[in-house]
Amino acid sequence: MKILVALAFLAIIASLGSALFFMMRGSGNDKERGQRMVRALALRVGLSIVLFLCLLLAWKLGYIQPTGLPAGAH
Repeated sequence: MKILVALAFLAIIASLGSALFFMMRGSGNDKERGQRMVRALALRVGLSIVLFLCLLLAWKLGYIQPTGLPAGAH
């Protein structure tokens, strides 16, 4: 599970990096460059939502357990 989460984070960072690349150096006119940047950012948002939903599902199915402070701890 840790490997899948790490790969998802890497994909999100790669998508963010590609949007930065298209913003700074994209080839073609401004409209084409803007469309490529928006597509990369939309992919990043989609990947983030899918990762969040997968983590919720894994928690619900018992594949992962929450850790941290107990509810009554001060």
